[in-house]
Amino acid sequence: MLVVIVAATLEQSVSYLFKLIIDAVEAGDTSRAMLWGLLFPVSMLIIGLSFRLSGLTGMQWANRTRKEGYDYLFQHTLKHSHNYFSNRFAGSIHSKIRNIVEGVDDLIPEILWTYINSLVSFLVTLVFIIMVDVLSAVIFVALAVCLIIANKKLAPKKQKLSYLQAEAGSKLHASMIDIISNISATRQYSRTPDEQKHIAELTMNLRSAGVSSWRRTEFMLFVNGVIIFLFSFAMFYVLVGRWSAAEITTGEFVLVAALISQISGTLIFIGRAFNSTARTFGEIKEGFAELLLPFEIVDIENAKTLSVTEGTIVWNNVTFKFQENTVFRDFDLTIKAGQRVGLVGPSGAGKTTFVSLLLRQFDLNSGNISIDGQAIHEVTQDSLRSNISVVPQEPSLFHRTIRENIAYGKLDATDEEIIEVAKKAQAHDFISQLPEGYNTLVGERGIKLSGGQKQRVAIARAMLKDTPILLLDEATSALDSESEVEIQKALHVLMTGKTVVAIAHRLSTLREMDRIIVFENGKIVEDGTHETLSHFGGVYQRLWDHQAGGFLLENNSTPNNQ
Repeated sequence: MLVVIVAATLEQSVSYLFKLIIDAVEAGDTSRAMLWGLLFPVSMLIIGLSFRLSGLTGMQWANRTRKEGYDYLFQHTLKHSHNYFSNRFAGSIHSKIRNIVEGVDDLIPEILWTYINSLVSFLVTLVFIIMVDVLSAVIFVALAVCLIIANKKLAPKKQKLSYLQAEAGSKLHASMIDIISNISATRQYSRTPDEQKHIAELTMNLRSAGVSSWRRTEFMLFVNGVIIFLFSFAMFYVLVGRWSAAEITTGEFVLVAALISQISGTLIFIGRAFNSTARTFGEIKEGFAELLLPFEIVDIENAKTLSVTEGTIVWNNVTFKFQENTVFRDFDLTIKAGQRVGLVGPSGAGKTTFVSLLLRQFDLNSGNISIDGQAIHEVTQDSLRSNISVVPQEPSLFHRTIRENIAYGKLDATDEEIIEVAKKAQAHDFISQLPEGYNTLVGERGIKLSGGQKQRVAIARAMLKDTPILLLDEATSALDSESEVEIQKALHVLMTGKTVVAIAHRLSTLREMDRIIVFENGKIVEDGTHETLSHFGGVYQRLWDHQAGGFLLENNSTPNNQ
């Protein structure tokens, strides 16, 4: 900022050399006129070097701010709850982060080389005009005041239009990413024309918002141009009269003319600067409006680190409502350390919600869940989840190598450890047959791998994490029968000494569980071993008898799984 102030002062002051040159020529002082003339290119060199120095220092500021902006906003966004991400497009969240960072990135040059530069140029010009003619200086000040008032009144609407334009852009980018991410479904259902039409509607909205925003910009520039014309006309009318009356010298007249000419471009485009700033603030506000929502799940003050020595899980009088639906009411359950528990029930019974609450992806309405006597809402979320391994029904793989995806369970894992768990998960053989082996990139969300292959990589990752508590959510659902037999052997070894909670519609996978709990409408209706329940004549036996190909037939009348 200091360098810009110096450079802008010198740049605007160079017009004073014109006065000195003309006055020297009129006085017949050739040597002095030559001295001032030669000083002009030297001044321009110094001014240029000063602005380049401001560019170097400004570059450091802008790039550091960009890095810290992305770091901070990404860190902040990751603190939001599971529910926050479930209700938003990933592309939309990314667009908002990008809009904020790039908006701040755009503000820095505006501040340095538009606002500071313009303010310094205005003050220097005012000082010189006062030296020449006070009335002209008053008109010049009135010009600046009118410009500021006009742009201040015009800027809010521009900011609103920019907000709408940024919002339209975020929706467009989010939809594009969503369609590309689901390109297989788009093609399989021959919905390409429909998606093109959908995108065309969003681009039309963006176009309309952009036209409205641009039109406002042109109106602001037109208003600025009219204001500058009126006041400049008045100022030169006064100056011409003073010069005609010999009250100011030719050099002084040229000085003011040069100053006004030099600053006119800055003044007329101050509207564009206001417009740009309004647009930037609109984009930043649009991003912050979504990112700065209160965190739904937060660690309490001085939250402790969860220490799991056994793995006993206790649900004590738990009540949980999701929107208007009460999933659990006064729910009690104890899972002993090292016990392998299978959860069974129709869709909507509360099985997946059970797992989500154990991972503290939602907070309870009342009651508490504890692990080894420690309430999970009183420990840090990271320490809770670091003690639980999860194999979900739809594994989440990064667009990284297979090695990196498996090692995500233990970042410092050796190649030997990675290969060992891959073998246990029946993944080593297919990985070895790939051209790049463990260095094969799996594609976005693992699109290059089959469902069974992705599931086995996810199982290997969970094996490598090796935590006291293991959650299996349809962990073998994507495997063929032969692979499932081998996986069951690996899971049998993996589950030894661990507390296990497994959800399965393929009931055959739960035979070896120590305990099977049957849910209906968030309540436990049966609790026992497979052998006991399959002959009990209750819900579990009915579900077992209705197996088709080993899978549980869903009851379409039940509500969607929470």
